[in-house]
Amino acid sequence: MSRIGKIPVKVPQGVKVDFIDGIITVEGPKGKLTQKYHSCISFEPQSEEIIVNRCDEQKQTKAFHGLYRNLLNNMVTGVSTGFSKTLVITGVGYKADVQGKLLVMSLGYSNDIYVGIPEGLSVAADGSKVTVSGIDKQRVGEFAAQVRKLRKPEPYKGKGIRYENEQIRRKVGKSGVK
Repeated sequence: MSRIGKIPVKVPQGVKVDFIDGIITVEGPKGKLTQKYHSCISFEPQSEEIIVNRCDEQKQTKAFHGLYRNLLNNMVTGVSTGFSKTLVITGVGYKADVQGKLLVMSLGYSNDIYVGIPEGLSVAADGSKVTVSGIDKQRVGEFAAQVRKLRKPEPYKGKGIRYENEQIRRKVGKSGVK
């Protein structure tokens, strides 16, 4: 049995989960999320948790078992507490600011970079820190990765955009090797 798939999903108070016509619907205090699921996976709601089961022992079904258990867990966590990623901007003159539905960034290029904030996500910026938050873990991570890609951290001076918990492996420059 899948190690991840056999762990029951805890459902906190105020979160409602429905399984209708191959679609999972999770509704909570922060919003509502939906996800299609494969017919070989079944869900067994109990009092405060949901158990995920599979119909056979094929390799693909075993993979679906762990996948849909984790997707359901992320949906429940998202509508109850939400997800956030923090990006740190390092460099002289590098900064970020939010103007309406745009994230305006000055990253050492000749022009400022304007990034549209997707619907359902909220972005807070205070100069050198950008916090992306929302209820959908995949969308939060994808937008944070797109922003990071605009100026990846370089290994010599450490300038660029990095995640808050990311460690940059620094290199010694030409003058350090003698």
